[in-house]
Amino acid sequence: MKAIMTEQAGGIENLIMQEIAKPELNADEVLVETRAISINPADTKVKYDEAVLTQLFGPERPITLGWDIAGVVVATGAEVTRFKQGDKVFGMVNFPGHGKAYAEYVASPQSHLAAMPEGLDYTNAAATTLAALTALQALKDRVNPGDKVLIHAGSGGVGHFAIQIAKKLGAYVISTSSAKNRDFVMALGADEHIDYRTQAFEQVLTEIDLAFDTVSPEIAEKSLKVLRKGGQLVSIAMMAVPEELQLQADKLGVNVSAILVHSNGDDMNTLRDMLLEGTIKPHVSKTFEFAKLGKAHTAVESGRTVGKVVVTL
Repeated sequence: MKAIMTEQAGGIENLIMQEIAKPELNADEVLVETRAISINPADTKVKYDEAVLTQLFGPERPITLGWDIAGVVVATGAEVTRFKQGDKVFGMVNFPGHGKAYAEYVASPQSHLAAMPEGLDYTNAAATTLAALTALQALKDRVNPGDKVLIHAGSGGVGHFAIQIAKKLGAYVISTSSAKNRDFVMALGADEHIDYRTQAFEQVLTEIDLAFDTVSPEIAEKSLKVLRKGGQLVSIAMMAVPEELQLQADKLGVNVSAILVHSNGDDMNTLRDMLLEGTIKPHVSKTFEFAKLGKAHTAVESGRTVGKVVVTL
């Protein structure tokens, strides 16, 4: 099979297509013939740092990057009960860890996948994986009906799902983005929009129940100022809560959490239900052929893509 791999840390010039053997299955795994792959900022960032590559994937070289797939089950391990050959599936494989998604065939634990909704194509299914799971896991046990929720970068991959999921949970949603993406954000269901280039959100907002930072530690720190006492800040832009930020939160009487998404088939089934009922709809702004996966990385790294970038096979 063909896989796109890297021998060392660096830019897209190191992403080389190679011919390798199909993966062997463990008892609880299925072999998926890949039809689409979603590209995330996480994909693009890890490839530059040798220490991060070793931490995530060990000393093995070359490395096959990627986690988000949609495709067809072509083989099953001896203990697999959830899926059979011919099933269409989607999910985020082995995150955090070695998903090996940039390949024509991917071995995945059955517990990381869900059956694709009827009528959904592979491109949109692949788009509704890491980004959607991140939004769901950040919000599902924290947002109550009537809460005022601030979602930063609402036009991005995670943000555009977060708006829709927060609305599903009954929240009043305020979202930041550039002015050119205002209509997109409002069409997702946001109740208010803030142009981050011309407005300082921390100066105009108050009494927010939950702020969801998808951007940076600096945005997280500013977000503390808009929370009501007892409010929550959830960030995916830092691996842990810095001591200084925690001290500020304690003084203000607010809660702060840094979260990392994890593969979870039950949560994938929740997303599947949301797709079926129309609660969430992925927005795919660009697609690339498998051989041009490096260009998909470049598009994501630009920081200007709306919604998701997907590679098709």
